[in-house]
Amino acid sequence: MHTDTTAISYFPRFYDTTEHFARLFDRRGRQLAFRGRTRREALAWQRRLHRHLVEVLGLDTFEPTRARPRLVGREDQGDYWQEDWTIHTEPDVIATFYALVPKNLARGERRPAVICPHGHGSGGRFSPAGRRDIPIIAQQIKTYNYDYAVQLARRGFVTFAMDARGFGQRRVQRIREDKRDPNLFIASACHELMLMGQPLGQSIAGMWTWDLMRLVDYAATRPDVDPERIGCAGLSGGGLQTLYLSAIDRRVRAAVVSGYFYGVKDSLIRLAGNCSCNCVPHLWKYADMGDVGGLIAPRPLLIETGDKDPLNGAAGSLANVYSQ
Repeated sequence: MHTDTTAISYFPRFYDTTEHFARLFDRRGRQLAFRGRTRREALAWQRRLHRHLVEVLGLDTFEPTRARPRLVGREDQGDYWQEDWTIHTEPDVIATFYALVPKNLARGERRPAVICPHGHGSGGRFSPAGRRDIPIIAQQIKTYNYDYAVQLARRGFVTFAMDARGFGQRRVQRIREDKRDPNLFIASACHELMLMGQPLGQSIAGMWTWDLMRLVDYAATRPDVDPERIGCAGLSGGGLQTLYLSAIDRRVRAAVVSGYFYGVKDSLIRLAGNCSCNCVPHLWKYADMGDVGGLIAPRPLLIETGDKDPLNGAAGSLANVYSQ
């Protein structure tokens, strides 16, 4: 590609390879796109793509372990309880999460539950769980309507908000000094996780999916949760987590992906400056985002997006969402 930049650069031309990768996606991508016509063909396609998705996410590289749940604290939030928990998701990996439990549960009642993964700029679980006592979190909640775990709990669901690896209380050491710089509270370590994990066969999306599957394991054991009615809903990077969890784990009976569903060529190749958590090695050889979403069928999937969301593609168009 030849670009005339004489007015702003030392160089008269640049030789950008972005369109090379866009064309490469057209030639070599989506090798497992669905081309069937019958239910039987659809189910066979789902099984085949599911196997490949498990492989590219690196889910076979994680180590199962006992959850060993520990209640750290419990606070009265008026119409619901905020329970602070930890579980082990691998023998030496501890995950932190809140369980928000409506107070109007009848004795012995099991409620439907919703897993509420967070996105970027959230401080991890603290925004979905409504921690307005932390000023920078209060600001993020106001800006992005981010306290959806609270809103769902007030509608009667038992909700769970976990810190994804690299966020909240699971940040890497260099970004823990948030009392000196509050912006570190909402920072993340996706790039560091990618550099540590990918050479060992793990993706960030795989790390998050594995941990959420272990959270579903735990949620299903609670006496206040109906294990047959567990859903998942997330915003932005939480939409990413919702998409992969729901595609992999059929115990998720309904899913809401907000602000994260678009064709990868326009949104992740032509806009390659997006976060490292989008990188799942080899995935695009097999599938586009809509194919991954197709693994959720016939379970309900709601896609929420904005007609001015720049992540939908270079033109900010909904066409790149509808295409999926």
